[in-house]
Order: sequence, then C-alpha cells, then structure tokens
Amino acid sequence: MKLPCEKVVWDVLPAIRAAIAEELANCGLTQQEIARELDMAPSAVSQYLSKKRGYRIVFEDDVKESISQLALDIKEKRVTDIVPRVCRICTQLRAEGNRCGGHDTG
Repeated sequence: MKLPCEKVVWDVLPAIRAAIAEELANCGLTQQEIARELDMAPSAVSQYLSKKRGYRIVFEDDVKESISQLALDIKEKRVTDIVPRVCRICTQLRAEGNRCGGHDTG
C-alpha cells in the first residue's frame, strides 16, 4: 500500500521541481544557476529538464500559473525562501482532485 504522503514525495514534489526548473530555463537561467537557486545538484536539474525525472503529473492551468510566477519571482530575486511557495503549489495541486494517489490528502 502506497500512502498519499509517499506519492507526494515520489511524484508530486519532483514534478513541481521539474516544472520550476523548466520555467527557469525558459527564463534564460543556466542549469548551474537553476541548481543554485533550487539548492539541488546540477545533475538533478539536467534530469528534470530532460524529462528523466519528475514528469508524471500534468498540471492544470492555475498550478502552471503559480509555477510560472514563482520562477519569475526567483529570476527577479523577489523571493529568498521558495519553500512556502512550493508548499502552496503542492497544496493547490492536491486540492484540485486529490492527485496524490486518489486518497483524501486534505
């Protein structure tokens, strides 16, 4: 049995990180810069951008907009701690149909 929390750790958070990395790349940041901004290894960024990791979830438009806005805020140095924003995106995603394994995660 896979618990909803496991689904978040294995699928949801990597998908959010991948989407943020992709948005930052679209904003012109290099893989090294993205890794620094997201506090992760450049190899993880490479895997996110090449869709080898974090590609299992398709986001609704409002979640995509939240991710795009976060990426822009990161690029423009308007956010110093991305954790609360990522948590809000995760909560927003989970509220839109329980995409964390079909269980109520609310």
